[in-house]
Amino acid sequence: MCGRLALTLPVDAMVNLFKALPANNLPNLPNYNTCPTTQICTVTGESGARFLKPMRWGFVPHWYKSPTDGPLLINARAETIAEKPAFRAACRERRCLIPATGFYEWTKDENGNRLPWYIHRTDEAPIAFAGVWQDWERDGETLTTCAIVTTSANADIEHIHHRMPVILEPENWPLWLGEKGKGAARLMQSAAEGTLAAYRVDPKVNSNRASGSDLIEPYDS
Repeated sequence: MCGRLALTLPVDAMVNLFKALPANNLPNLPNYNTCPTTQICTVTGESGARFLKPMRWGFVPHWYKSPTDGPLLINARAETIAEKPAFRAACRERRCLIPATGFYEWTKDENGNRLPWYIHRTDEAPIAFAGVWQDWERDGETLTTCAIVTTSANADIEHIHHRMPVILEPENWPLWLGEKGKGAARLMQSAAEGTLAAYRVDPKVNSNRASGSDLIEPYDS
């Protein structure tokens, strides 16, 4: 599961990191509390080039009559993505990278209060999630939409949540983007143990309206 993320990298840094051509309408950064249905940064590989472009976080299947016509599909399970009608074509033909600095998950205390955790790479490098995307069109409206691929959590974070995003290392970006032939399915697995670290953050991030760099600061409960 991944339902909230942070991205603090400047556009120029992402352009250099991913060797991608940037769109002119990328979302404002930094964003310490990126929520579903908003525009997020993605990297695609098309016609031999990479592009840094915005997409709506929340995959919209082609048969939806409106973006809210069915469940909000922010994640796609690696175990079933190739068979699910919503994702199977995108999994074969339209894969992307979704950059992040970190992401949030929640546990609950004995009173049922939601306790947020911030999860990041132990080496402090940017994260590249595996994603799938597609264009949705209806009545003259076009949306480019995406979802994050998830898998079973590794030992780093399984005490927080049983699912985690698929995290791709730089050497695997070309394969996921379709630049190096077939075989991307083998990348849909948990990150190696030791890749991630997590710490508690302020419960104010529970609100999707919260903002600011203090959201990712360690919180002493």
